[in-house]
Amino acid sequence: MDKKDLIQYIETIADNSLILGQRMGELTGHGPTLEVDIACTNISLDLFGQVRSYFQYAAQLSNQEISEDDLAFLRQERAYKNVLLVEQPNRDFAYVIARQFLFDHYHFLFLKHLQNSEDETLAAIAKKSIKEVSYHKRFSSDWIIRLGDGTEESKQKIQTAVDDLWQYTQELFEPNEAEKAAEEKHIGVDIVSLQAEYTQNVGKVLQEATLTQPDLKFFQRGGKKGIHTEHLGYLLSDMQYMQRTYPNMKW
Repeated sequence: MDKKDLIQYIETIADNSLILGQRMGELTGHGPTLEVDIACTNISLDLFGQVRSYFQYAAQLSNQEISEDDLAFLRQERAYKNVLLVEQPNRDFAYVIARQFLFDHYHFLFLKHLQNSEDETLAAIAKKSIKEVSYHKRFSSDWIIRLGDGTEESKQKIQTAVDDLWQYTQELFEPNEAEKAAEEKHIGVDIVSLQAEYTQNVGKVLQEATLTQPDLKFFQRGGKKGIHTEHLGYLLSDMQYMQRTYPNMKW
């Protein structure tokens, strides 16, 4: 697998954590309780730490004089390859938890298999990251159960959030060209094979939460090809502001 294709694959992986990390970071100081506020902030920091490892590796592979900051902050919207799920806004706490939950169960399975990558760097990042993502999955799953099996209002809100966000889940299991190439070279993960276990694991939690698993025939997709919802543009305007206003600024 040539370096260009490998960089494309790394960006596909890392952009999910980058954008979701930014979304969770927006909650700092806005959590419903101090404990949850801190937990969401820590999840954001975990995701950004993973992103930095990925982007440092991608920058190292590049023949250009770029850093992880350039990859994170100085690309145009169409260059980001994150799935549409992670860029959805923080409408309320139920949406925050549902989005996190639906991604965490995928992320955990993905890292579990990425540990077997023939690329030693990616395997090492996965082995380190899966410990953090295991906590993320437990946190979001516990809240799904707590809200679903809670009051009538909390159940209605989390069910609505799950119903609305479910349309973005199919894209998690549809590989782009970089993912197909990486899987063929035994560097990447066969994400198609993860869907059955993902659906089963998510279904168990939803059942325990007394929630209904959505049954959809049509799904939204396009993020992996750079075709995003309007929400990503607003997110990037905030995330990229400092780097674009003060180019090459260093702390």
